[in-house]
Amino acid sequence: MITNDVLEEMFENADFLIKENKIADAIALLHEILTEAPDFGKAHNHLGWIYETKHKDLVKAEEHYRLALKFRPDYCASYYNYAILLSTLRKYAELENLLQKAEACPGINRATIANEYAIMYESTGRFDDAIASYKTYITNLFDEKMIDTAAASIQRCRKKKEILSTI
Repeated sequence: MITNDVLEEMFENADFLIKENKIADAIALLHEILTEAPDFGKAHNHLGWIYETKHKDLVKAEEHYRLALKFRPDYCASYYNYAILLSTLRKYAELENLLQKAEACPGINRATIANEYAIMYESTGRFDDAIASYKTYITNLFDEKMIDTAAASIQRCRKKKEILSTI
């Protein structure tokens, strides 16, 4: 039986391998972790990210993100990654539910969650809700370029709302 400290060390090594773009080695190490500890949520998150971004296997990605949240609901990265996948898949009801759960995660980046809400609302034509979420996003930002991008998003939503109301 491998100790939790050893599993964490293996996970850190897998994380490093991903950063070095040694994806096959990272996958092997993450699977080794899960063989020892199938409930190691952070390993599921990283596999989800690899399947989503490197292999484009969105079914496997979603499966691993769900397991990551099941086993480590306090691991914020899983919420961010899964939110992006659900948005890509246009699964907005599931995304909204996920974002509500994410808000309760200790240490969650409120700006990131507000931005995901805003993108979801804009994508579904709920422009007033999108604008409100972009404003919340701005209140949680401290980078001028990101604030400018969010302000441009508000203007884009206003423009879409105006155009679509005249059609």
